[in-house]
Amino acid sequence: QVQLVESGGGLVQAGGSLRISCVASGSIFSINSMGWYRQAPGKQRELVAHITSGGSTNYADSVKGRFTISRDNARNTVYLQMNSLKPEDTAVYYCHALHSIFGNSWGQGTQVTVSS
Repeated sequence: QVQLVESGGGLVQAGGSLRISCVASGSIFSINSMGWYRQAPGKQRELVAHITSGGSTNYADSVKGRFTISRDNARNTVYLQMNSLKPEDTAVYYCHALHSIFGNSWGQGTQVTVSS
């Protein structure tokens, strides 16, 4: 099993920056990839950014050039640096891990609110 704990959400003004973190614990050695999803009120959960164990990344078109995903394997942590934030980025952000045996794991979510 894999446990994921997010931190770093909060309230920020439009144009500002925020970094959220996700620490993985448990059976971490067979995690294939990790990522961030978000869900705004009344909307479906959507992929924001994704990073493989080899370091390859991909991003939703809406965040390309503004958000950066990275991982620190020594700390079992994945980060999402969010710059030039917009009110439409307001959502609950969920950390996700794909494990080769246990499948999908999700964190509890962290709220990001961008005020206009």
